[in-house]
Amino acid sequence: MKHKTLTLLLSLVLAGLCAFGFGVHASDADLTPLPGNPLRKQVLDALRTEVKRRTGLDVVFVVKQLRVKDGWAWVHTLPQSRDGNNRYEDISALLRFSNGAWEVAEIPCGEVDNPDCLNGPEYFHGLRERFPTVTAEIFPDWARISSK
Repeated sequence: MKHKTLTLLLSLVLAGLCAFGFGVHASDADLTPLPGNPLRKQVLDALRTEVKRRTGLDVVFVVKQLRVKDGWAWVHTLPQSRDGNNRYEDISALLRFSNGAWEVAEIPCGEVDNPDCLNGPEYFHGLRERFPTVTAEIFPDWARISSK
């Protein structure tokens, strides 16, 4: 009897959390490699290498979003210096797995008023045109809604 009551109670709590938006979407859990996962490290190392090549900065990332599926990854990061004293502008990027390694396919500009940049409503639609095999599941939720 206790087992049934506990199971029912846990089910109600989980249902309540999901109803109020506190639950983790199953798709996010399925698409997001957790810290310590080698896939996560490979994707972030590829982005880190590209940032260093472009800027000369050696950064670590606070990850806001990382989703990976079918050889594609979308990341939204908050880069900072290794000692944490310097913080830099957000970096989002599309990466692809090619020839056995992750590589940056595109880092969008972040200019708010530029329609070709990340904040423009057509950015993700254009991204899918430029990279037709990318799955929209890896994009931020707001982008998947606006790019349909």
